[in-house]
Amino acid sequence: MPRPAPLARATRLSLSVARPARSACLSAVALVLAGQSGVALAQDRNASAELEALIPDEALDNPDAWAADGVPPEEPSPIDGPDPFEGQSIELGPDSPLAELPGLTIEWPDPLELEDVEQVEEDGTAQFAEENPLEAGPLLIAPLVVQMTEQLALAFPSEPRAFPQREEFVNQFEMLSSIEAYGDTETNVGQLGARAREDQEILNQLLRAYGYYNGEIIREVGPNLIDGSDERPQVRFNILPGERYRFGEIDLGELDQAPDSQTLRRAFDIYPGDFVDSYDILRERADLDTALGNTGFPFAEIDGPELLVDYARTEGDLTMPVRPNGQYVFGNVVSDMPKFLSGKHLATIARFEPGDLYERDLEQDLRRAIIATGLVSSVTITPVETEAPADGEPGTVEMQVGLTQAELRTIAGAIGYGTEEGFRIAASWEHRNLFPPEGALRVRGVAGTQEQLVGVTFRKNNFGGRDRVLTLDAFASSLDNAAFAANTAGFIGTYERLSNILFQKPFSWSVGVELLASDERLAFDLDNSDLTDPSPPPRQTYFVAALPGFAQIDTSDDLLNPTEGFRVSVRASPEISETQGMESFYIRNQADASYYRQIGEDGPILAGRIRLGSIAGAPLSNIAPSRRFFAGGGGSVRGYGYREIGPRDPSGDPIGGRSLIELSAEARIPTPLFNGAVQVVPFVDAGSVGTDEYPDFEDIRIGAGIGARYLTGFGPLRLDVAFPINPRPTDSFVAVYVSLGQAF
Repeated sequence: MPRPAPLARATRLSLSVARPARSACLSAVALVLAGQSGVALAQDRNASAELEALIPDEALDNPDAWAADGVPPEEPSPIDGPDPFEGQSIELGPDSPLAELPGLTIEWPDPLELEDVEQVEEDGTAQFAEENPLEAGPLLIAPLVVQMTEQLALAFPSEPRAFPQREEFVNQFEMLSSIEAYGDTETNVGQLGARAREDQEILNQLLRAYGYYNGEIIREVGPNLIDGSDERPQVRFNILPGERYRFGEIDLGELDQAPDSQTLRRAFDIYPGDFVDSYDILRERADLDTALGNTGFPFAEIDGPELLVDYARTEGDLTMPVRPNGQYVFGNVVSDMPKFLSGKHLATIARFEPGDLYERDLEQDLRRAIIATGLVSSVTITPVETEAPADGEPGTVEMQVGLTQAELRTIAGAIGYGTEEGFRIAASWEHRNLFPPEGALRVRGVAGTQEQLVGVTFRKNNFGGRDRVLTLDAFASSLDNAAFAANTAGFIGTYERLSNILFQKPFSWSVGVELLASDERLAFDLDNSDLTDPSPPPRQTYFVAALPGFAQIDTSDDLLNPTEGFRVSVRASPEISETQGMESFYIRNQADASYYRQIGEDGPILAGRIRLGSIAGAPLSNIAPSRRFFAGGGGSVRGYGYREIGPRDPSGDPIGGRSLIELSAEARIPTPLFNGAVQVVPFVDAGSVGTDEYPDFEDIRIGAGIGARYLTGFGPLRLDVAFPINPRPTDSFVAVYVSLGQAF
């Protein structure tokens, strides 16, 4: 059973209770109890034993004489012993999700290791009450019963306003209940009653957490209500919340002495007269801590809250001392490994400048950015005072960065086989900081049925600014597939600012230069007038110089698994190509757009994509085959082979084109499998490649199918099975795709 996420930082919340003198609170208690639905008035001689202990019948006969006798020693609570609130500060176990709540001592039950418990004899309490106290009153309104399991139920007042926290209360109890943890397994009434007594204390403590200090829990254990058998005993708790307490005085220590104290006070959104809620105290304490940290107070301290509950006033006075300890601005960034990652370099990564008001979020942002370099295994950042605040001016703190170097060298390899590309073996060696700071060198190679490659890459991260990357790549490759064969030597330089796993950016861009020399051969020579000539066309050498550019706007909520938002990107690459003494100038353009929308809070996700491409300025025969558009495959039109869509030669091999259009739509439908980690995804794709500058829509290929997504912590694993709807005779009957991330 998963534990709830913590509501705030670890905080000790203690509770002290002040009980009023008996003579002073008699009438007040009577009024309080009179306001509780279904509870006997103080004047009722048939009151409960607990109420009788507080206000005996003699007090009703002669109140003045009873008050004059003084206060007798308190008897232990008839439910669970001495009053846990009497002048005490109570601390819970650190693993308890209620460890921060006043007056709670609940230990977290572990349902994964349920031990066999010795059977308990019946103690005489295993009987259902003849009259439910929630049903008392002239209207006899039935209570609202929440059936948690076959053996466990909670009964609440039917009027929602009597306990508006019911749903949250039930969820909290479900995670803590001993009966819930063991499930519907008890066949012994006595054993179930023992666990019911434990759960009754949990419910009492939960009531106090929400400010119901006069609440009452009535436990009923007995035979099965349906058939009256003892084989499936049941337990029901009647929840009588009573009057909810409110905050009285609120003391936040020295907070009012801090600059802009009114703004800070609004961050702690609890005021006298608000209802007492321990969860609210924790949430608002965390909000105040965040506000202090982000408005220039790196050394602020907040003591644990203490709540003094006064039964006479039905109020709780909250004390939570706050010490701002001075306001500061950022100073320099100092690294403890200056030759590895210098303070000057780290300052270029930071999103703050010296003199900016200190913000804890910016400190944490710097820490994440340093981790994102991949060069360190751990990072600590400590603000250290270099100049104290004086004369109403803030002080200065320098950010001292402690680094632990990670392993910098990586050797990687992969062996694979694909029906479309045959065998492929890839290997690489990389040193991620060979040229400090953040200068990486990578050598790679590929040997395969269709592809052979050797290359060397230099990459400089955070070059000239945060998240900006300079990449220089030189390579030589040979590629031979159904579309074209090319022996290429090239150099590519790129300067970019793109999204990564840790930092998804709303706007990304890249600019670059490409210099290529490529000896290529088409499967079909467009200039050959005899289309039936089986002899292979001669090879052509192309010299290409290009200036590719890219820009993208991304409003989606996740890089690998978007559920809301859109993405729009454009690519433009002016290129000069020379082949056989003929020089051509053209522009390769491509635009992509995708949209994502979730239906309902946990409903299916609808996703759509469109891609348009055009090459303007030169005929197809003057454009190197490797620079043309192709379609088909797992990231294009599913159901067709890689680059298999578009015009073909007489042998049936694709030749590429100058225009491209692709359309995709899918529904990512959640399932309950593996706690909701599996999605079922029906989809349909369509695409066309043409030899003209603009799509002519004369030959559109459609594919459809169904897929599955397994949502992991690093992105969805994708398995798609697709079928061509209008295939050519040479197209396969089915295509299967496996990858990481959504199709688009």
